[in-house]
Amino acid sequence: MSLDKLSKDLLKMANTINNGKDAKEFLKKSGNKLKNKTLNVAKSRVKESTGNYIKSIKRGKVYDFKGALAVRAYSTAPHAHLIEYGHIKKDRTGREHGFQRGYHVFGTAQKEFEEEFYQDTEKFIDEVLMKDFK
Repeated sequence: MSLDKLSKDLLKMANTINNGKDAKEFLKKSGNKLKNKTLNVAKSRVKESTGNYIKSIKRGKVYDFKGALAVRAYSTAPHAHLIEYGHIKKDRTGREHGFQRGYHVFGTAQKEFEEEFYQDTEKFIDEVLMKDFK
């Protein structure tokens, strides 16, 4: 059994204890950390003025995803996908003037946050187990 599978099983167990309030609070805190990590990556990579891109990065609600609780960070800006994945530069007449490479803000933030999330998950599981045995 891999560590990822074990942590998912233990999060499911924590979800059944106390009607999942502890697990939801943990995921909200983790979602906020992911949002802050994403904001830091966006501020360091995206130097030019991009409208309200930075302000539009938010943490979503905790939701049920394939039988497990999940939370996400996302952007509400209508041009976020262009900044994330890149786009062809065009003028008003439709003439192409090259390609703007994507900054891959969310992917980078996810990779940087994974190790921290695993450590936080282990601490949370220890706390739940200790609380359960008292």
